[in-house]
Amino acid sequence: MNKVPLTARGAEQLREELRRLKNIERPRIIKAIAEARAHGDLKENAEYHAAREEQGFIEGRIKEIEAKLSNAQIIDPTQMNAGGKVIFGATVVLADEESGQEVTYQIVGDDEADIKQGRISVNSPIARALIGKEEGDIAVVNAPGGTREYEIVEVRYE
Repeated sequence: MNKVPLTARGAEQLREELRRLKNIERPRIIKAIAEARAHGDLKENAEYHAAREEQGFIEGRIKEIEAKLSNAQIIDPTQMNAGGKVIFGATVVLADEESGQEVTYQIVGDDEADIKQGRISVNSPIARALIGKEEGDIAVVNAPGGTREYEIVEVRYE
């Protein structure tokens, strides 16, 4: 399997979710299954079937997170010598060439992306247009809504 790029924060969030699933959710669902079993006939026991289905989702998510963490390539942009270039993990302030409006994005892995938090996937059109550029450069983004141009105002490694 290919290495999955993650920021240190993203890896820690996955580890925390894994701890929660293993230490809180898994024991809770095991208890719910035991209680549903105590009610008798399992064929027509909706609580039992719902608990088993939830158990399947939890176990699947645990396996997914463990696989991602085992294949993770944790990248800390503060430890890299990028020389002012936009790299994975960098925080970039952009100015829209048309409107002049500024936006700030951090380039992160697919699992960490959250546009509301200002974190965009390294595989997004904007991130692909930014990688390798530096302050003062113009990035041309071929987005679904058409071509947009952004000036790179600032690059930070946080």
